[in-house]
Amino acid sequence: LTKSSQVVEDPFRPTLSSRDPGWYNINDHQYGSEMRHPHASAVHPLKLKRRMLRRERRERRTAELIQQDKEIDNQMQEAAIKRAMELDTTIKGRYSIWRKEYENPNSDSNVKLMRDQIIMARVYATIAKAKSNNMLYDSLMEHSRESQLAIGEATSDSELHPSALEQAKAMGHILSTAKDQLYHCMTIARKLRAMLQSSETNVNELKKKSAFLIQLAAKTVPKPLHCLPLLLTTEYYLRGYEEKDFANREKLEDPSLYHYAIFSDNVLAASVVVNSTVLHVKEPEKHVFHIVTDKLNFAAMKMWFLVNPPAGAAIQVQNVDDFTWLNSSYCPVLRQLESARMIEYYFKAHQTSSLTAGSDNLKYRNPKYLSMLNHLRFYLPEVYPKLNKILFLDDDIVIQKDLTPLWSVNLRGMVIGAVETCKESFHRFDKYLNFSNPKISENFDPNACGWAFGMNIFDLKEWRKRDITGIYHHWQDMNENRTLWKLGTLPPGLITFYNLTYPLDRSWHVLGLGYDPALNLTEIENATVVHYNGNYKP
Repeated sequence: LTKSSQVVEDPFRPTLSSRDPGWYNINDHQYGSEMRHPHASAVHPLKLKRRMLRRERRERRTAELIQQDKEIDNQMQEAAIKRAMELDTTIKGRYSIWRKEYENPNSDSNVKLMRDQIIMARVYATIAKAKSNNMLYDSLMEHSRESQLAIGEATSDSELHPSALEQAKAMGHILSTAKDQLYHCMTIARKLRAMLQSSETNVNELKKKSAFLIQLAAKTVPKPLHCLPLLLTTEYYLRGYEEKDFANREKLEDPSLYHYAIFSDNVLAASVVVNSTVLHVKEPEKHVFHIVTDKLNFAAMKMWFLVNPPAGAAIQVQNVDDFTWLNSSYCPVLRQLESARMIEYYFKAHQTSSLTAGSDNLKYRNPKYLSMLNHLRFYLPEVYPKLNKILFLDDDIVIQKDLTPLWSVNLRGMVIGAVETCKESFHRFDKYLNFSNPKISENFDPNACGWAFGMNIFDLKEWRKRDITGIYHHWQDMNENRTLWKLGTLPPGLITFYNLTYPLDRSWHVLGLGYDPALNLTEIENATVVHYNGNYKP
């Protein structure tokens, strides 16, 4: 209590020990009891007066406190009324969840309700049919069809037709009737479980079909792109271009020049790489492009560059089939390609063209991953025995700046210079290699950073010294049954150049175009090379 509310105690009030036995009795528990029983004990008049004064003071103080409480209550009521009058209820009303006109237009509660009703109707219809209740079965199926039509393509309540709610009510009535007649907990649970399993099976089948069609769309050559090589090949032989050759042949083995390796079966893509490179160099006469293609596209590729040579630069077009040393006795990939098991895996029609192909990643079932144009990058010293350095370029890149400074990068004893692709936990070795196999787990770090093929500078002198091709052959032989990694060139590249890769600045090579919509536009504009390594290539 505050000081003002304290009752001043009488200093002359007797204590229990000072009272006589007649003073403290059963009737003496209220103030003034001695006045009602004057003969119970003798009390001095002065003491009696003091007791009366104390009683009056207490009563006065009690009345004051009650009055203060009433004043405080009145003040609180006035303050509450004032705040209520100042409250702007018009603004608050907009967010009221109780007012129908302000409901979320994107709400889908009614759509979900109707879809749930359809599911339960199918459950009860199956049970009704099993119990020969044909009338109820027909009614449930009819309401299911009507509800499905009412929903249509709607994904939110605002897209529903006004009559849809009436249909939901009608469905509710028929479901109530079905529940009264057919409901049995275990039967309903078994039916729902069967429907769930059936839906999961359908979803998995659709996923497989989707994966196949995506790969088919991504890998199928468009008709105009297919017709161009045919026209070029026709012109090549009709006009006698097989007898012609490129100028500047003396530059092809000059190690003092800037050499590029491009392995491609796409005429236009190779042309984009060559022309965008030449466009940005200061001395094009010092740059040499080595293009290797397959037998099918050799005439078209050579014809194109004979008619459209890069300004000032030297160019060479070769046929991979002319590399007689590249045979199955030397190359593990070619040896594996000839095996019955690999032919079964890649070229059987019931596997590679079926929409319901196995759960293996369809991307890696494409035979192009066993193409020697893909694996030729592991034989650069054999293809170019007199060169010391070479820049490898994929055919789905575009060059935006001068690449010449790459030859000045000190690789510090490493064999390859590449841009690393790991960010936090992404694109590390454990994504590409099977670390459940001890051959992998005992030799490599699962958290080692991955890097990208597409634009790589190679020190061929260091390559020959370390016998990199031998390392590649060793691991390819061990992966004949595809237990160490899926097919492709990046996993064996990560293994072959493990601890032999020099990380280049990221601005040299920006990847993700063609599949990553979150790429930074400024990063793309500042990149020396942009790489369309996604399915959506221009």
